[in-house]
Amino acid sequence: MAEPATEQKRILALTHSHSPFIYNNPPLPSETTAPPPIATAHFLMDLRRRLPPKPPSAAVLNHQKPVLTNDDDRSSSSSTNNGVAAVDRSPSPVPKASDALPLPLYLTNGIFFTLFFCVAYYLLHRWRDKIRSSTPLHVVTLSELAAIVSLIASFIYLLGFFGIDFVQSFITTARGEEDNFVLEGEVEQRSEGKPRIMDSVPSIVLTCKEDEEIVESVVCGSVPSYSLESKLGDCLRAASIRRQALERTTGRSLLGLPLEGFDYESILGQCCEMPVGYVQLPVGIAGPLLLNGCEYMVPMATTEGCLVASTNRGCKAIFASGGATAILLKDGMTRAPVVRFDTAERASQLKFFLEDPINFDTLSVIFNKSSRFARLQYIKCAIAGKNLYIRFTCSTGDAMGMNMVSKGVQNVLDFLQNDFPDMDVIGISGNFCSDKKPAAVNWIEGRGKSVVCEAVITEEVVKKVLKTTVPALVELNMLKNLTGSAIAGSLGGFNAHAANVVSAVFIATGQDPAQNIESSHCITMMEAVNNGKDLHISVTMPSIEVGTVGGGTQLASQSACLNLLGAKGASLASPGSNARLLATVVAGSVLAGELSLMSAIAAGQLVRSHMKYNRSNRDMAAIAGSKS
Repeated sequence: MAEPATEQKRILALTHSHSPFIYNNPPLPSETTAPPPIATAHFLMDLRRRLPPKPPSAAVLNHQKPVLTNDDDRSSSSSTNNGVAAVDRSPSPVPKASDALPLPLYLTNGIFFTLFFCVAYYLLHRWRDKIRSSTPLHVVTLSELAAIVSLIASFIYLLGFFGIDFVQSFITTARGEEDNFVLEGEVEQRSEGKPRIMDSVPSIVLTCKEDEEIVESVVCGSVPSYSLESKLGDCLRAASIRRQALERTTGRSLLGLPLEGFDYESILGQCCEMPVGYVQLPVGIAGPLLLNGCEYMVPMATTEGCLVASTNRGCKAIFASGGATAILLKDGMTRAPVVRFDTAERASQLKFFLEDPINFDTLSVIFNKSSRFARLQYIKCAIAGKNLYIRFTCSTGDAMGMNMVSKGVQNVLDFLQNDFPDMDVIGISGNFCSDKKPAAVNWIEGRGKSVVCEAVITEEVVKKVLKTTVPALVELNMLKNLTGSAIAGSLGGFNAHAANVVSAVFIATGQDPAQNIESSHCITMMEAVNNGKDLHISVTMPSIEVGTVGGGTQLASQSACLNLLGAKGASLASPGSNARLLATVVAGSVLAGELSLMSAIAAGQLVRSHMKYNRSNRDMAAIAGSKS
């Protein structure tokens, strides 16, 4: 009676030492109260038949692999010495489609791709011959049978390779439901109605020895930080490891910078490299903005108090006065490479060639091959000695278009090398574009979308909503936005705060924030109309650079803001219309912001409003003292 009980005790102790899911260890059965031999035998046979519990899913532990601690090693050794074999509880590797052949992944893919298309072509060719010769299709030769089998095998491989994650998600779920169990006393019980562990948010704290080793490798430099995503195959886990390595390297904590709750897969290879978290930024809504007969609720991402409230007041004044009108004047993105010749004469010859209307059709065909949306509009050249700056302007659909126009420019440069072999391409961008810099060429010629927006604000609205008068606004605009900016030598800055509104809308909708520089070029005009009773206000913005596809517009938050404006993604009915709509909304929002801020300055409300809405009422010194 004692020996089976002792055997049962050893097995229960082994089970409890290895199971990560046992929270309340039941007392071991006493030798004096051991169960009958038959019950003990059934218990031992039943226990040995049970599968070991699966570890938590990869989504919970950041794909960590179970690692035995020293205590686990001692338990395993002790169990083996006592005659009970320890069970390896590490999860079995999930089969992958790439395991079909013992070759590198790129060779395996190449073999199956080639096999699929070759046998498909062969079968189609054979079936065509059979149809022509009236041979039944079901009569197949040995070679055709082998081709059919090869086609099916390659199709299964390709389907498995591209859909393996989808299939594995069901396999993992099924296994987890079968294998997870909890021993409580001598009875197996399954938890019901409790939240699943995999649904919890992963912790930033490393819980796996393997992750700890990777962190040490990143810190010492043996594993490059930028390669973590490709090596691990898990972007969240890579960001967590990179974050830990950064904290150890710098000795400074990133507490307060969120890590979980962001889709790092969506930014891989296109939005941000080597992420360690994300910055939280509030998004406010101004509106409705009545523009061209339609109402828009404008999303604005900012940390500046009063900005959304002020823009919202401007939208209210515009709405009460019948709305604003926005007109798109021009739509064309630019790129200007710089090339060099041995003499200024040769540079001039290329200039004349490019600006000759006879050659434009040929150049446009070469340029437009880069994209189905890229359409070359015109070319303008500037020469400096023997250096030639070539400014290409083209339409880019709903994309902002920098990459699109760059590819088209590269095609034209390659073509020009045939007739001008002595042309030395110094750079694809020679700053005559000009991108992300204040430039007179953008102010005069325009870049991206050129928009003018206007509205007539009635005298009643000026007094009741804006709390000022028409003459005061006209005088302030003349002395501040026009004369003051001229004295300052401003370039495209004849406005009150266009950059404030442009930046907020840009960040909320996934635009390039750096392009706020030229996109904020704006001149605000005000004058009294209708016998001096009403106010005519307009903003002219020659270089609003926006897009609704590509870049940050694909991220979930930014895509939601674009959807709020009705400008999400590419327009299938009218390519480019969504981007043009966004540009007009930006101009209309700037108009509202200019109207409200200028009214606040004219009425002497600027300081009071900022003291009320742009300052924290909390005692930050006391808060800092309590934390310390």
